[in-house]
Amino acid sequence: MTKLALITGASRGLGAAMAEALAPDWHIVAVARTTGALEELDDRIQAAGGSATLAPMDVTDADAMAHLCRGIHDRWGHLDLWMHTAIHAAPLAPAAHVAAKDWDKSIAVNATATATLIRMVEPLLRAAPEGRAVFFDDDRAGAKFFGSYGASKAAQMAIARSWAAETATTGPRVSILAPAPMPTATRARFFPGEDRAPLASPADEAARLLALL
Repeated sequence: MTKLALITGASRGLGAAMAEALAPDWHIVAVARTTGALEELDDRIQAAGGSATLAPMDVTDADAMAHLCRGIHDRWGHLDLWMHTAIHAAPLAPAAHVAAKDWDKSIAVNATATATLIRMVEPLLRAAPEGRAVFFDDDRAGAKFFGSYGASKAAQMAIARSWAAETATTGPRVSILAPAPMPTATRARFFPGEDRAPLASPADEAARLLALL
């Protein structure tokens, strides 16, 4: 049986690093909005002897994600691993000045899409011998100027923790990991003047986190 990993948010940062770390032992279904970045990821995966299916789509497009999950079912019949790294990093702003469009997009990407995907992906994980979902925590809820990101990320973690508790004895297994700070585009948006040299590389962090699973 093919070991199959779905990575949502796979085009860059931790998602791309996870995809490369899992290849060539896993077939990667890589989801992201940026086609060019996915193609570059595919080149690196193939160079390492792995294989990937590229799915350039937005996780907030429920119809597209449903079509993808149906395609996974029809082709492979199961999903061994789902890693959800897709995130929207809204601009920092005081709570009283959060733009409606930034709030709406944060909720759509970070919270609503996560809940929608859990419903779609769970049957695929249950069809695998040991299906597993992995989420990545961030404790910025309540931090100054992180209203949109912090609230929507906290909502994501809340539903992930509920799912983990609900499936603890029945499966699929749901894990929540805490990545170290990395020099990603998301972090650069939050901390534009930060010295990035001390930060952990996504590749090293992917290896560390996978060792915890």
